[in-house]
Amino acid sequence: MSARTALVTGVVGGIGAAIATRLAADGAKVVVSDLRGEALDVAAERLELPAVGADLGDPAAVKEMGREIALDHGDPSILVNAAGGVRNQVGTPLEDVDPDAWRSIFAVNVDASLYLSQALVPAMKAAHWGRIVTISSGAGLRPSLTGIHAYTAAKHALVGLTKQLSLELGPHGITVNSIAPGFVLSNPATQRQWDAYGPEGQAQLVGRIHTRRLGTPEDIAAAAAFLTAQEAGWISGQILSVDGGIT
Repeated sequence: MSARTALVTGVVGGIGAAIATRLAADGAKVVVSDLRGEALDVAAERLELPAVGADLGDPAAVKEMGREIALDHGDPSILVNAAGGVRNQVGTPLEDVDPDAWRSIFAVNVDASLYLSQALVPAMKAAHWGRIVTISSGAGLRPSLTGIHAYTAAKHALVGLTKQLSLELGPHGITVNSIAPGFVLSNPATQRQWDAYGPEGQAQLVGRIHTRRLGTPEDIAAAAAFLTAQEAGWISGQILSVDGGIT
């Protein structure tokens, strides 16, 4: 792992930060990314890792970020795209879905994974080794508890993109998998959603989980560490539900 450069995006959120911490602890040379700004600067300082900011929904910005990372840290052979989320949106009736809001969720949850893969895969192909992990969701496998149409549709699309990339890139020694987290209190948005359930709703949600607890960012990081390891070389095109078991 010490010979590998890893790019982890979405580190302003708890899941991305936990994944970056875990991969760095395992010996990878980790570079972190999120939108440019104070939040990324603070996260990078806390993680004690180099950061390169970019709008991951902008293909030109992603290509430039890839070139910068390659020049300063070496070509990443590991990509974990943890950027995503609901973009501060809430569930609305179908008739009120706003086209711009719909597109903004697709940009960060789907487009970013495509553009990042386009930017980093050529070097992975040249090395005949690579690991790509996307962070989907239980909302990519069933209707979403958020009630947000775009989020559900985007995560389903991300699952499809993951499988298609696996088919295309597997012959080049590159595995592509996705982690589908259950309910994890990892950022202000998930905290607001949890609070909105109230005591009764919270008890019902936890009661559906076999392990009878919510997930933690570290639970997701452990799965990412496994899927990016050398030993996971014959695992690809998989959607790993990390949700404590859910009925």
